[in-house]
Amino acid sequence: MSTNPVLGASAVADEPRYGWVVVWATFVALGVIFGVAYSFAAFFEPFVREFSARRADVSLVFGLSGLLYFTLGAFGGMLSDRFGPRCVAGAGMLCIAAGLAGAAAARSMVEVTLAYGVGVGIGIALVYTPAIGTVQPWFTRRRGLAAGIASAGIGAGTLVVPLLATAAIGQWQWRGAMLALALGTLAVGFTVALLLQRAPAAARRSDGTVPGTPLAQALASRAFLWLYAMCALGSFGMFVPFAHLSAAARDLGITDARAVGLVGLIGIGSLSGRFAIGALADRVGRPRTLILAQASLGASFVLWAFADGYLALALFALWMGTSYGGIVSLMPALCMDLFGARAVSSIIGTLYSGAAIGNLAGPWLAGRIFDAVHGYGPVVWGCIACSALATLCTWRAVVGTARTPPA
Repeated sequence: MSTNPVLGASAVADEPRYGWVVVWATFVALGVIFGVAYSFAAFFEPFVREFSARRADVSLVFGLSGLLYFTLGAFGGMLSDRFGPRCVAGAGMLCIAAGLAGAAAARSMVEVTLAYGVGVGIGIALVYTPAIGTVQPWFTRRRGLAAGIASAGIGAGTLVVPLLATAAIGQWQWRGAMLALALGTLAVGFTVALLLQRAPAAARRSDGTVPGTPLAQALASRAFLWLYAMCALGSFGMFVPFAHLSAAARDLGITDARAVGLVGLIGIGSLSGRFAIGALADRVGRPRTLILAQASLGASFVLWAFADGYLALALFALWMGTSYGGIVSLMPALCMDLFGARAVSSIIGTLYSGAAIGNLAGPWLAGRIFDAVHGYGPVVWGCIACSALATLCTWRAVVGTARTPPA
């Protein structure tokens, strides 16, 4: 299901002011949850030293967390479609805080994996799809821009929280820093979750239904199946850098602060990608913009493949982040264009479960390959290959819709 464009003042009238409150609440909520998730880079080396762990074992914590929040995202979306985003996202923030507090008290990597991997993973699943799915029905003409601003919270969190975590580790050691993250999640994340409210367009009609495509019908469509394959293949290139780019920089002799700062540069690129690409896609068409963003993500890894110092890795982080941000900002808006508001949170959550494969297997395989060959070369070229296949899947998903006027 798609929506015809509406021009002029009437389009603005169709987009209530509270929709922008939801946009910025989602911005902050996503900044909190993914800032926590990607601050894992700051805790990577402390975990290795504290528990004498291998990189593959430490990477498994990040991978397990991602597996859960992408796999259970569909469940979080279904709960939000039924009970509303406010209570579901609030419960998710409590889960994240509990997971961080449990990890702060852990005495082994197994306990860290259970507390951080499971607690944070489930919590993000209960926040991400309910929050991002709530934004789409509030907007029509400016849906891409709204989705871009909301999802830019991921980039902002990626930029700010890992640096704060690094500073906190220097001040209070890693356990104190993780406890501080737990308290911050409660203070900021839980508060903004209370601002999330379902849009009038997603309200039930007198016959008890919501306009849009039923979930089962959407999941059986050709467009959804190809988009799912895109998420599964493209996720390798999306998540390996978050877990391993800082470690690769340290191997080149780059200091800890600058190495962790590379994750922040991914966040800067992601911010620009979400704002710029989201707004651009509203004008030139979201389908073709998504194809270009996916191709750009794979191309960025060429810089990492030949990097021999900080500058090349920094340029890679910015380029990769811009492409990644564009992809993530376009996906929810495209789902709303194709399927409508009826089950949009559930559709988005189910779609992102495809990314669980790369989120779990990617960082873990990268760690195993590094432990075997003592280098990231095969990892980088593998990400390029997966991104090329993901670009092909993206084209297959949107062919026939690329000439449709943007909503």
